[in-house]
Amino acid sequence: MKTCRSVSIQTEDFDLTAEAAALREGDGGIGAVVAFVGTVRDAADARPVQLMELEHYPGMTESAIAGMIDQAFERFEIRAARVIHRVGALAARDQIVLVLVASRHRGQAFEACEFLMDYLKTQAPFWKKEHGPEGAQWVDAREADDAALARWGVNSRNGAG
Repeated sequence: MKTCRSVSIQTEDFDLTAEAAALREGDGGIGAVVAFVGTVRDAADARPVQLMELEHYPGMTESAIAGMIDQAFERFEIRAARVIHRVGALAARDQIVLVLVASRHRGQAFEACEFLMDYLKTQAPFWKKEHGPEGAQWVDAREADDAALARWGVNSRNGAG
């Protein structure tokens, strides 16, 4: 059985269809592919958002996400996982993150995808700044994201869970 574990941090956009096809390539045992695509919202806490800037530490970010994927492979019966996260300046409605998970059956793929997203929201070393008419503001982790991670038995680096 081929296993694919892949992380990309990039400025350019991604193509969901092409990425899903590449994930499935060469593995006839895959019966389910679950995808999550996150986009930049045009408002946050009732404040308009025109642009979001994302920063990261090259090498450290990829390593942290690869570790998250390793944990997903330990917890769930999955055959492949791919995470793409964009950095740089992104406009409202731009795609920001793609999580793809493949398995023999849908249940494990859905759970692993949700686990990876919960982990990414709180543990991945990204710094986000939202820009709007009232200026720029750094984005803090939300309590709801910490609670989502805690249901997997993982403590947030933000202290909750």
